[in-house]
Amino acid sequence: MKDLPIEELFALENKTIIDIRSPIEFADGAIPGAVNIPLFTNEERAEIGTIYKHEGQAAAKWRAMELVSPKLPELLHKIKAYHDKGELVIHCWRGGMRSKAVVTFLEFAGIYAWRLIGGYKAYRHYILENIPKLLPNKAVVIHGMTGVGKTVVLKMLKQKGYPVLDLEEMAGHRGSIFGTIGLGDGHNQKTFDSLLFKGLVELQGADYFLVEAESKRIGKAVQPEELMEVKFKGTNIYIHSPLEQRVKQLVAEYVEPYEQEPWFFEKIALGIEKVLKRVKDLEVRNRLLETLTEKNYHEMILLLLEQYYDPRYDHARQEYEGEFFDIFAENPGEAAVKITKKLEELRLQPTFS
Repeated sequence: MKDLPIEELFALENKTIIDIRSPIEFADGAIPGAVNIPLFTNEERAEIGTIYKHEGQAAAKWRAMELVSPKLPELLHKIKAYHDKGELVIHCWRGGMRSKAVVTFLEFAGIYAWRLIGGYKAYRHYILENIPKLLPNKAVVIHGMTGVGKTVVLKMLKQKGYPVLDLEEMAGHRGSIFGTIGLGDGHNQKTFDSLLFKGLVELQGADYFLVEAESKRIGKAVQPEELMEVKFKGTNIYIHSPLEQRVKQLVAEYVEPYEQEPWFFEKIALGIEKVLKRVKDLEVRNRLLETLTEKNYHEMILLLLEQYYDPRYDHARQEYEGEFFDIFAENPGEAAVKITKKLEELRLQPTFS
């Protein structure tokens, strides 16, 4: 049996990671790019756990064998399909009975795979320990009122080779009441941490990174304290765009692609419900409810910007200690061009070709 320490997993090239945990475990958090070929269904795993608790390890192992035996050929066939794509790495929760059994059966079939020592638990511990160590020392933080297109600007700069951490993409959330529209339910903390680690590994060699000025919590995920500290001490670029352009940007991003979807209105209504709890002005509350009833999303977004988001933004800006540079742009494309020029003045060059 070939045992692979977690420290060597990332140096292994041309690998396919096979996660044999149950679907519910995989959904809760997984190594990015891993393929889920579960040994047990969610129900089978729960059953084995109950037997272990009430009847002991021996009875649980016997039941596990009964459940796995009939489906073993199909399971091995699924894993074998990835054999030609490079080294196979098999893991379960903590590198125990499940992964040992599968690797052993694969060996009987003439397929040699690595067993990840410590499983997903070791991976999770490793990335949390190493995220602070991988952070570049300097951050360039992109600020701007809701709707200036900060995420769009970051994607444009990334295409030019600048080192970028897209935290909203990692969180599966865009940081407003429209946060998860088109993105599902958003990522949990484990998924965010995995994607942050992956992003930082990809930035190795860069002595700075570009990032959006997000609050510490983005949707369901919380940024690590070490990342926030680097951001608060970074160089700040503030994008200013006309109000009407910001409304147009938000309508194009959040409304037009999805407004015909059956879930769209309900999701917007839930978002407005949350906002109304924080809006004291009765007239503004009534106007927001009217725009919702009329499905007048353009007017709704204008109201939200003027009465809800904009007044809150300058307060968040005060947490940042570094120097601020103002960029005035009609749209994200112009903002990206002007930020590129500013980065050149600051002698911050693209890192990746």
